[in-house]
Amino acid sequence: MKEYKYKINGNNYTVAVGDIDDNIAQVEVNGVPYKVELDRAKATTVKVAAPRPSAAPRTASGEKVIASKPAAAGPGSVVAPLPGVVISVAVKVGDTVKASDTVVLLEAMKMENSIRAGRDGKVASVNVNPGDSVLEGAVLITLE
Repeated sequence: MKEYKYKINGNNYTVAVGDIDDNIAQVEVNGVPYKVELDRAKATTVKVAAPRPSAAPRTASGEKVIASKPAAAGPGSVVAPLPGVVISVAVKVGDTVKASDTVVLLEAMKMENSIRAGRDGKVASVNVNPGDSVLEGAVLITLE
């Protein structure tokens, strides 16, 4: 039993609250036992609406951001092997790279993928920036 002491209108009361069984509490006030019926709380139901899918991002003119599949890459192009987000670009225009050098770090399916140059050459153009979303086959870097 939990015991509480109250002062109401100058009168002291010692209240002990015992077990509560099926909305009936065993209460003792100044040594006199009482059975107290508690109000049942009304069950509230909360309706949760199913979330709506968000719309695809659009440009200022209203076109979709990714409208079509990227164009075919040339022989000196380093392409994205799968869709993802560019984390970092390790080269800049004019850099000389070896075939095994990592040129772009791409995040796809919660994993980081090192995109390598694939052949020796000089960087002619960098077509992506960190944070860009790319599709499979998108040209990331062009080599001379």
